Formats: sequence, structure tokens, C-alpha cells
Amino acid sequence: MTRDRKDPPAPDEPRTVQETERQRRLREDHASDNQDEALEETFPASDPVSPFIPAKPRD
Repeated sequence: MTRDRKDPPAPDEPRTVQETERQRRLREDHASDNQDEALEETFPASDPVSPFIPAKPRD
């Protein structure tokens, strides 16, 4: 089973996990890149909807 890194450790797991400075930087850069990509993917949805309603054709 995989767990999120913010999940508390199970009772039989060690409480601290050592992470090197390089590993921390790579993890944070990856998270930042994912957040930037998600923002770019949702950008058009933030634009307001056009209120234009086409007129009905005359009979």
C-alpha cells in the first residue's frame, strides 16, 4: 500500500525519514512543476463566459 508522505507513520514504522538536501530540492521542484502544469491546464476555465446570445432568424 502506498501512502502520502504527509500520512502519519504506522506504529511499526520509524518516526523519522532522512532526506538529503538534493532529494528535498528534487521533490519540491517536482511538486512545483506539477502545480504549474495544473494551473496552465485550468487557465481557460477561469475566463468569463461570453454573454452573446444569437438572435432567432426571421420567418
